[in-house]
Amino acid sequence: MDVSRLGFDPHLGWALLIALGVAALVVWVLYLVRGGRAWLTRALALTLIAAALSNPLWIQENRDPLKSTLAVILDKSSSMEVDDRASTAQAISDRVRAELADSEQFDLRFVETRETAPDTRLATAITSALADTPRDQIAGAIVISDGQVHDVPTDPSSLEAFGPVHGLIVGSEDDMDRRIEITSAPSYGIVGDTAVLEVKITAEDSQTLPVDVTLNGERAKIVPLPTGETANISVEIDRRGPNTIVLSIPESPDELTAANNLTAMTLTGIRDTLRVLLITGEPHQGGRAWRDLLKADPMVDLVHFTILRPPHKQDTTPTDELALIAFPTRELFEEKLDEFDLIIFDRYRRRGVLHLRYLQNIARYVDRGGALLISAGEPFAGPASLQRTPLSTVLPLAPTGQIEEKPFKPVVSDIGKRHSVTRTLNEADFGSWYRYIDARPITGNILLTTPDDKPLLALDRVGEGRVAELMSDQLWLWARGHDGGGPFAELIRRLVHWMMKEPELEEERLILRSEGDEIIANLTSLSPVPEQLELTTPDGNTERFEWTNTGEDTLELRFPGERLGLYRGKVGDLEAIHLNGPSQPREYADLRSSTEVMEPLASATNGSVRRVSSADNVPEIRASGSGGAGGNWIGIRDRNAYVVRDSSSTPILPAWLVAGMLFGLLLLAWRREGR
Repeated sequence: MDVSRLGFDPHLGWALLIALGVAALVVWVLYLVRGGRAWLTRALALTLIAAALSNPLWIQENRDPLKSTLAVILDKSSSMEVDDRASTAQAISDRVRAELADSEQFDLRFVETRETAPDTRLATAITSALADTPRDQIAGAIVISDGQVHDVPTDPSSLEAFGPVHGLIVGSEDDMDRRIEITSAPSYGIVGDTAVLEVKITAEDSQTLPVDVTLNGERAKIVPLPTGETANISVEIDRRGPNTIVLSIPESPDELTAANNLTAMTLTGIRDTLRVLLITGEPHQGGRAWRDLLKADPMVDLVHFTILRPPHKQDTTPTDELALIAFPTRELFEEKLDEFDLIIFDRYRRRGVLHLRYLQNIARYVDRGGALLISAGEPFAGPASLQRTPLSTVLPLAPTGQIEEKPFKPVVSDIGKRHSVTRTLNEADFGSWYRYIDARPITGNILLTTPDDKPLLALDRVGEGRVAELMSDQLWLWARGHDGGGPFAELIRRLVHWMMKEPELEEERLILRSEGDEIIANLTSLSPVPEQLELTTPDGNTERFEWTNTGEDTLELRFPGERLGLYRGKVGDLEAIHLNGPSQPREYADLRSSTEVMEPLASATNGSVRRVSSADNVPEIRASGSGGAGGNWIGIRDRNAYVVRDSSSTPILPAWLVAGMLFGLLLLAWRREGR
């Protein structure tokens, strides 16, 4: 394309030329005021001089036009998967591509947002698509979305250089959706206390909805809450470490999706103190080991009683008269029994200190969720055994009446090698013991045995509580380092943590966690061939997987975890949940189609926002000077940019012509002034 135009190439530079022009004008005005007679002729002469110094040129250019760049942004975020938005948006995108594909005016740049992103960043996509384009070649942007944009700048005019921005919105303006969100919650709490969560429900079709509260995979309660306002829900923290709280509301048949009918958070439980009641039946060397171990832990609040009356002494003096302090049996075993987290009987024998009704209370305490540890000594095999009391209903082992006294080293059983309490213990570190109480198993899991397979340590779940029974009083030898010692502190610590229901010590445990873009499932189980893993992803899809490495203590499976939200895993009766990313991504905060969010951006860039129900309703795309929109069209800028391939210039005022004209004007001026 050949184009001719007028140009200037001043000999002195524009700044100096303007300064000289102003000075000449001032002199000419003074000349006029003083009555100069050749004012017109001199004005023409000065004008000719100024024109000559500006060096006017007639320029002829050969130009190649450049296309203006138009960005077309297709929203592929998670909210677009609702209803038929994704397919409609894709059809609209194809229609725009087809309409402008053969255009000689516009260069199209198609950009898709990331499907697994936690929010929709369309403004960022526009900036990224046009960042390397010269500003005088940007035609604008067309955004195909449901309108839920999360990065519209506070000052939309900052994107004016990328405009006009037009939004083609898919989805119905009559969309209805229920959603629940946690607006405020503590990050940690004391085990046994309650945490208060502030919750808000949004629902256009109801004034009150029931909220199903689940704690660590188990339903805690159902709370009715009003919609449209913030309300409180209290949840009792039942264990140390991560506690996952899930809140859900029922699905409406008319709503878009149930994906945001559920929200979750993780709250860290902190145990204040562990209250332990230790009752030593008679003075012995192991009693001090128990006391030293428990007192060394600052988190343990220990109450310890030792019965000092020798077992062989027959004395009719009442027990309360022989005691150094009064043994508060009624206070401990009736009034305050439930305040203890763990009760330990160490070499205890029945001798009238504890009545049968108190032992019955302990059995009920275990059934209601308490923990009981029996360290059996010689009395456990005789008539003064606790096995001959109401406690027998909760004990996993029953003594045969035989006491074996010979050197031996404990052995980890087959189940013990898979159990979380003893799995990490190394038998090579075990020192010798010299006595154990022969017993037969009734229930529970036997973790330690003698070399001839007699039970030494058994664990069992009773009701909501837990019981551990150790059929030897020789554990203290490990604490004293006899014969190389043994893992005394580690065994008791892990044993107590199991009895306190610490999650990491559960023998049957399913864990879901994230690592990079993967979701990892870990299973600890006493079963050599566990059931399949049933995994439910945040979008509601459920798949089943077989465990492959069944010969190992902890099984593992890995899955792609690009989606944010709540993953649920189930193996038999075991359930686990994991929050990948935030509890409720912004992408799911509001799934309703909207034209209001993009309106400020469109207005600031001279664009428009409109709903488009199908590809047949796509407005005509017109080139205009500044954008704008009409009833059935949208305007994008044609910048008319070009690149010059060849150029030539011809002076309009050559020197010889200027000199002749100037000489003639000066002669006329002198003649006029000479009359």
